[in-house]
Amino acid sequence: MTSMAPLSTRPVVLCILDGWGLRGESENNAIMMAKTPNWDRLVGDVPLSRLETSGLAVGLPDGQMGNSEVGHMNLGSGRVVMQNLPRIDSCIANGELPDIPAFKEYITRLKATGGTCHMMGLLSPGGVHSHQDHMVALARVLADQNIPVAFHAFLDGRDVPPQSALEFVEKFEKDIAPLPECRIATLCGRYYAMDRDKRWDRVEKAYHAMVSAVGNTAPDSATAIQNSYQNDITDEFVLPTVIGQYHGMKEGDAILMANFRADRAREILTALVDPAFDGFTTDNNPVFCAQMGMVEYSADLSRFLTTLFPAEKITQTLGEIVSSKQLKQLRIAETEKYAHVTFFFNGGAEDVYDGEDRILVPSPDVATYDLQPEMSAPEVTDKLVAAIQSNKYDLLVVNYANPDMVGHTGVLPAAIRAVETIDDCLGRLEEAITQSGGAMLVTADHGNIEQMRDPQSGQPHTAHTTNLVPFALVNGPDGSHLEDGRLADVAPTILQLLGISQPPEMSGIPLLTRPSQQTRATA
Repeated sequence: MTSMAPLSTRPVVLCILDGWGLRGESENNAIMMAKTPNWDRLVGDVPLSRLETSGLAVGLPDGQMGNSEVGHMNLGSGRVVMQNLPRIDSCIANGELPDIPAFKEYITRLKATGGTCHMMGLLSPGGVHSHQDHMVALARVLADQNIPVAFHAFLDGRDVPPQSALEFVEKFEKDIAPLPECRIATLCGRYYAMDRDKRWDRVEKAYHAMVSAVGNTAPDSATAIQNSYQNDITDEFVLPTVIGQYHGMKEGDAILMANFRADRAREILTALVDPAFDGFTTDNNPVFCAQMGMVEYSADLSRFLTTLFPAEKITQTLGEIVSSKQLKQLRIAETEKYAHVTFFFNGGAEDVYDGEDRILVPSPDVATYDLQPEMSAPEVTDKLVAAIQSNKYDLLVVNYANPDMVGHTGVLPAAIRAVETIDDCLGRLEEAITQSGGAMLVTADHGNIEQMRDPQSGQPHTAHTTNLVPFALVNGPDGSHLEDGRLADVAPTILQLLGISQPPEMSGIPLLTRPSQQTRATA
C-alpha cells in the first residue's frame, strides 16, 4: 500500500445512506429491485470498497448488529468506540452491578419510603436500545433488598421480528418468577413509549398507562399480546395496556430507565421527571423518591436523573478537529436522524463547535413511513445542494433516513420507492459536488433495506443486518482507490482528503490509497 501525496480537497461531503447494506441476492433486496441508474453508474465508475458496521468492528459484542447511534459515533470519532451494551454486560458478568454507588443510593432511598421501583425499557434481546437480560439483572439486585419492582415493558418488533414479543415476554417472566413482588405492570409498543419526534399524542397514551393505570386492560401480558395479534397489530404498535391489578405510580416510588440508548428514551422520561414539561397534561405525576437511568440521556435530563453508567468522554472527533482548523462544517438531516449527524457524530457531545452550522428538515407527519417513503429526502437535498453551491463549507455531513426508516416498516414496495428516491438525490449531489470541484464519500452506518424478509420465519424483516456497507468516493483525486475497512476509518479518510493530520486519539486508518488494483464491492 502506497500513501498518497498530501491533499487539500474542498469541499468534502460525507453522505450517509442510513440502512443501506450490501447483499448479493436480489430476492427481497429493495436496493437491487429498485431502478437506480445513478447508483449503478457510481458503483461502476468510482473507487468503491466495503466497511464493517457490526460486532467487534464498532465496539459491540461479536455478531451484534450495528445501529445508527453506534454507527455515527464510530464515523465521527474515527476510532472503535466501546458501546454501552458490552460495558453493561461486563459489569453484570463480573458481579459489579450491586456495588455501583448510584445504585446503592437509589436502593437506600427506596427502602426509606417502602416504595416500588418502576422499571421501564424495551423488553427485547435486540441489543440496540436495551437488553432484557439487563432488566432481569437489575431486578435481582432490587429483589435482594426486598424492593418490589413493577415493569413497564415496551415491546419491540423492529430490531427483532414483528411478532416475537410472546417468546421474549415468556422468557422474561420465567426469569423473574423467583423474584418476590416483581411483575409486568404495563406494556405497550415502542411506537408509543419510544417516540423521538415530539409526537406527544403517542407518548401521552404510554404515560397515562404507566402513571395512572389508564388504558386498555388485560389479565396478563400474553393475553394482551395475543389480542393485539388477533387485530393485526404487531409488537411495535401494541396499544398501552394495564396488566392485572396494577393501580399506577404513587408518592415514594422510584423510576429506573433500563434503555442504554438515549434518543428514544428522552421523551417519556421528560414527561415523567421534568416539572417544566408541557407536551401534554401531567397533573398526576407523583413525587418520586429516586430517579435513575442506565446511562446519560441528555444534559437536561441529567438535572433530574442519576446515572448507572456515565458516558466516557470522546475527544478529538472529526468535528472538533475541523473546527480547530478554523474550517466551516455543516450537518444536515431530517428529524429522524438529526441527532445522529449532530450529537452522536460529535461523540455524544451536546455542544455545537465553532464554525459548525446545522440544518434540521422536519420529517413528514405520517403514522409510518411506508405511507410516504420519500420522507423529506428531496428537501434535504435542496438545502444540501444550495449549501455546496454557496462555497461556504469545507465539510458537509448529511444523513438520508429513508433506507433505515422505511426498511423498518417491512413493506417492500415502499422500500423500493425509498431507494429510488435516494438514487434521485445521489444524482443531484453528484452533479453539485462535481461542479464545485469537491469530493463526496458515500457510505452507510449499517444495513437494513437490502433484506426485507426474514428467510427463516417468513415474516417481514424489520431489523438491521450485519452486512457490509459501501464506501464510495465521488469526484476524488485522480488515480485514488479505497481499501476495505470499518466505520472508524471514515473520519481519518476525510482528514486525508482535507489535508489535515490525524491526531493520535483517532485509531482508524485512512483508506485512500494508490494500490495496483481497485477494490470493488457488489451491491
